[in-house]
Amino acid sequence: MSNLNRRLGIAFLALVFAFFYAPIASVVVYSFNESPIASEWTRFSGQWYARVAHDDEVLAAVRVSVVLALLTAFAATLVGAWIGFVLASWRRFAGRTLFAAMVNAPMVLPEVISGISLLLLFVGLEQLTGWPQGRGMVTLWVGHVMLCISYVAITVQARLGAIEGALTEAARDLGATQARVFFDITLPLIAQALVSGWLLSFTISIDDVIMSAFLCGPDTTTLPLVLLSRMRIGLDPEINALGTLLIAVVGVIVAGNGWFTMKREQRRARDLRVALAGTAGAGETASGAGRPVPDT
Repeated sequence: MSNLNRRLGIAFLALVFAFFYAPIASVVVYSFNESPIASEWTRFSGQWYARVAHDDEVLAAVRVSVVLALLTAFAATLVGAWIGFVLASWRRFAGRTLFAAMVNAPMVLPEVISGISLLLLFVGLEQLTGWPQGRGMVTLWVGHVMLCISYVAITVQARLGAIEGALTEAARDLGATQARVFFDITLPLIAQALVSGWLLSFTISIDDVIMSAFLCGPDTTTLPLVLLSRMRIGLDPEINALGTLLIAVVGVIVAGNGWFTMKREQRRARDLRVALAGTAGAGETASGAGRPVPDT
């Protein structure tokens, strides 16, 4: 019975992996198809990759998406970390409940509502002050930052909640200033949360469609919007080639991160073994020094 359960478990896991990764594999395979009909295989060819390399619309969209995602990730990490630090450090202040609700609102509200609200806000500001002049990179950046701040704030708040308060209290008792405590103790402890928030913000920004559709301009169309507009008129083999390139980039990043994490864990384990060996050697030396020397 246990052998049967094991086989059923393996079969179910294989079906799950096939369900998730078979479409991705089909994109990679058909990106090398010579036929202009994306679903009909003729023979092997790399012509669609050459088309992507010379497609000015796609290249401009990639440039806009990457620059926008980088700006969004840095701004959302900076503001979100400050918000998370405030929520974790000051448990009681006037309006805290309202402040926390406003921080979490972008994650709860439908993105369509947020996009329409920001669009109406920018239209009203343009009519009153003349800024912003139409929709473009600035409006996209503001919308994406608003969308990503909540994720960074919650990540940092959760990490700060897991930190022992005795560390910061001990530093203050020893005379450290608030800034010194933050940069020497708090910041290193939340570094992983900041990196996670940055990566999450970058991913959300570069993959966003709804917010970008409301706030983009004619010269700032992002890559997801370009792909969506082309998919409306049918399957384009060039999209398979572009998707394969994106999969390759993501795969390299994930593999590099896994290698870096593995090396870091191995280095930590090696340092721990060296420290334990040194401690054991020091203990043996101390015990040997305490023994009486026999008379000769």
